[in-house]
Formats: sequence, C-alpha cells, structure tokens
Amino acid sequence: MGGRGQMDQIQFQDRRAAGRALARKVARYRALPGLLVLALPRGGVPVAFEVARELGAPLDIFLVRKLGVPGHEELAMGAIATGDVLVLNPDVVAGLRIPEPVIHAAAMRETEELQRREREYRGHAPPPDLQDRTVILVDDGLATGSTMRAAVQAVRAQSPRRIIVAVPVGAESTCAALAREADEVVCAATPEPFLAVGYWYQEFMQTTDEEVRHLLAVSREPQRLAA
Repeated sequence: MGGRGQMDQIQFQDRRAAGRALARKVARYRALPGLLVLALPRGGVPVAFEVARELGAPLDIFLVRKLGVPGHEELAMGAIATGDVLVLNPDVVAGLRIPEPVIHAAAMRETEELQRREREYRGHAPPPDLQDRTVILVDDGLATGSTMRAAVQAVRAQSPRRIIVAVPVGAESTCAALAREADEVVCAATPEPFLAVGYWYQEFMQTTDEEVRHLLAVSREPQRLAA
C-alpha cells in the first residue's frame, strides 16, 4: 500500500484509537480459556488497554528492551526480555559487523533500564503466571520485530497454552516471520511501503511512565475497565 491518499485511510489518530481498531480484529478470542493481554511498555500499553477492555480480559505488562545500533539507536540490532532472553537481528549484526563486546555493553545498559521499569510499573507485585494461559502480546506496531520476537521467546519459556501477537500496524514481512514463532499473528494493517511505525499515527508522542501506571491501575478496577 502506498501513496498519501491510501495512508490517510489507515492512519490512526493515536494509540488508544489504534487499540480500539485492533480490538475489533481480536474480538473472536474473547472466549478462549485463561485469556491474558500482555502489553510491551511503553507504547504497547495504551493499545493493549483497549484490547483488554474489549475482551474483558486482565491486562499486564511484559518488559522488553530494544538494543539499538550505537549512533543509530532507532535501528534494532536485537532485544532483551525479562527472563534473560537475548534475541539478535542477524542481518543487522552481520551487515554492520557489530562486534560482540558492543552487543554485550548495550545489553547490560538495557538490562538496567528493564529492571528499573519492573520496579516502576510493578512495584512489589509478582508477574502473572503464564502457564496454560492464552497470551495476547500487544505492541503499537512491528518494524523489524526484534522486540516482539524476544517477548514471544521469553513467554514461550513459561509454558503458555497459546501465544497470539497482535498489533495495529506492521511490516508485512515481519508479520509473516513472526507467524513462524507465535501461534497466531494479527496485524490489523500491513501497508507498503511500511517506512516506520510512527508514520501510521497522527499522534505518536512517547508514552510516559505515568500513563503506563495509570492505565494499569484502571485496568485492575473491573467496574472502570468495563465502562
């Protein structure tokens, strides 16, 4: 899909609006056993909030940190996730000849931030038990897919019943590649050329820690989540 006119047809106002659009695509999962919506902070949380509300499912977070190429941090050379999972993008690593010490240093830095966010968002509350659960992993979009791949592998290690990846927009090739790792992938839109996740949002401000905490708090109040 290309061209400005076509772009306008699928561009989302913001993450909450994208979440409502995605929720319609995954409504069929409402009756699945042990359903749990896991958001990838921070941008995935507003999207996942709307999905969880539509499905009447609990919402939680799953922490993953992208490993950016030094000097070009928006380009992912890999990602880390809770559970000491490291996923590399072999094309980027090989193409740019990134040495192992550089990858290790980036992983150490991002591990510190991952642990900070665990404390920030979860406090002393334990993470959810994923065994035998149907897990829907949600983010605001898929570009290279490194972050989501790390999440899928880390969740898989906890023996869920099923893993469904769901995003409002993604690169077609990335969505297809993830379908080989998750049990199912729902990409509400796969525009071509893809360009970048933020290109498909009218408002793409960075989601704040405060917003993440607020949405998680609201999601834990059933009467407000259903409103």
